[in-house]
Amino acid sequence: MTVSLGLPTMPGRAPADDLLPARPPSDAAPGLLDRFGRTATDLRVSLTDKCNLRCTYCMPAEGLPALPREQALDADEIVRLVGIGVRDLGVRQVRFTGGEPLLRADLIDIVRRVAAIDPRPEVSLTTNAIGLAHRAQALADAGLDRVNVSLDSLHAETFMKVSRRPFLDKVLAGVDAAAAAGLTPVKINAVLLPGINDHEAPDLLAWALRGGHELRFIEQMPLDADRSWDRASFVTSRDIHSLIATRFDLSPADVERDGAPAELFDAVGRGDDAGLAGRVGIIASVSEPFCADCRRTRMTAEGGIRSCLFSGGETGLRDLLRSGASDLELADAWRGAMWAKPSGHGIDDPDFVQPERTMSAIGG
Repeated sequence: MTVSLGLPTMPGRAPADDLLPARPPSDAAPGLLDRFGRTATDLRVSLTDKCNLRCTYCMPAEGLPALPREQALDADEIVRLVGIGVRDLGVRQVRFTGGEPLLRADLIDIVRRVAAIDPRPEVSLTTNAIGLAHRAQALADAGLDRVNVSLDSLHAETFMKVSRRPFLDKVLAGVDAAAAAGLTPVKINAVLLPGINDHEAPDLLAWALRGGHELRFIEQMPLDADRSWDRASFVTSRDIHSLIATRFDLSPADVERDGAPAELFDAVGRGDDAGLAGRVGIIASVSEPFCADCRRTRMTAEGGIRSCLFSGGETGLRDLLRSGASDLELADAWRGAMWAKPSGHGIDDPDFVQPERTMSAIGG
């Protein structure tokens, strides 16, 4: 839903910050509305900042200091906050992320309790799939609807180079187990890095189509711990399109994007790939940002609400919750955090500053 706030605008531009009210209007919709008329209905919940990979675009080789256990939300706190988001703030989709969410011993319990919330949200999981082979069926039985699996290469040597861990076989086993458990469509997330795995784009697509999976290529974003992201050399959506087109014919998919981050294409194989057909998505967060229709709200493992992946700050709900705040008070603080959402991530702005938190600490 988009709400008109009656604010002055220039063609093609959002209202300037100094023209925007500091709080939601009293007659505004009760959901997670921001100052630019967007309403967040997709909640990303980071369950942990720990990960068993060290992907170059996310974490340093030596890892990062882990969040102390007492600072992280426990299962009861997570379920309560997600419940407020669903029942009181209009959240319809809940995706659990990390770090690596499979490292939470109570993950299945959390999924079961969130899937039981009324009205029931769609419940999904973004994972590197290490360990998923042993838990996929239990997660499906608990109410998980589907999974997104991060997989950047089908070659063990390249997988090791990107992730700094020799676990490709475990990831592939996890993908197979997720499909067998009915967590479909299994969505595969791949980040292409120049000179490392970008040449694998057609192979990844062919593999995904053969397995009945949906592949999403994601542009590398400036959220790495090493601060090595380079605006001049990352693989753009146009590059990705060109790489895929060497073996597949692509045409825009006839579906409503409806706030989704991926632009979808119908892909039809040629030559040795003849007979392969399906959909592929490209998430062009940097080169073709979709901020104007962003519908996401994010919660960190310690209960911080982030209105944008690239936010410089966040609104903490944990201390408010632990001090005895009511659901109404927690909902109001959450609404205030989202009302302050910027019009865009600002990566192209001359004064853009990369967030101090890395992707592993924010949650995808």
